[in-house]
Amino acid sequence: MLFLGKVLVVDDDQNVLELVKLYGEREGFEVVAVDDGDLVLAAFDRENPDVVILDIMLPGQDGLSLCRRLRAVRMIPIIMLTAKGEEADRVLGLEMGADDYVAKPFSPRELVARIKAVLRRSQAADPATNWQLKYPGLEIRADIRKVLVDAAESEVTPREFDLLYHLAQNPQRVFTREELLGAVWGYDYFGDQRTVDVHIRRLRTKLASLPHEYLQTVWGVGYKFTPPVKGGETGFA
Repeated sequence: MLFLGKVLVVDDDQNVLELVKLYGEREGFEVVAVDDGDLVLAAFDRENPDVVILDIMLPGQDGLSLCRRLRAVRMIPIIMLTAKGEEADRVLGLEMGADDYVAKPFSPRELVARIKAVLRRSQAADPATNWQLKYPGLEIRADIRKVLVDAAESEVTPREFDLLYHLAQNPQRVFTREELLGAVWGYDYFGDQRTVDVHIRRLRTKLASLPHEYLQTVWGVGYKFTPPVKGGETGFA
């Protein structure tokens, strides 16, 4: 069977851990299970996973705190797996840096599909592609998947990078939320369109030091990337 990657799943419910392990390994993933929040950072360092699945309510450190700490270590895809399915909890998880969320009770097949989707997006950049998108104060490097704001690296998540890069590749084009979900999250994404709004809001915060607002809302439609009219270098390098 083709090896698809390593998954670190964190949950204090042994039934959940066994279910994720069963379905994940059936599809070709290696699944490492942890049932205590205080053990996650050591396991993350030891196992070097390709994707992390985090429950919010955990003994020891909670999932939201762990999401933030893992993001500080490495820009790895993170899926929140939680019984807290209310919109406020989903939005909070996304704002902490999660790429996706699954509310319990969940379909293990859906969870595996989401794992595959976030990995596809995080690995989508062609390492042979050396394009750089350069705008005044902003540089987006597809070859190394980094965003530079005023020449300093900005800590964007894999999904934030994909969203910003997709918009910047198509300056002035207006995308609906549905189009962005299809292009960035994949057409097999199961979430709602408000996920796009959360990621746009996070990106705006990270670009807030720039005098020009690159990410603009087109009310009633969606979003577009708008370069400055004058000054600076724009377009493909």
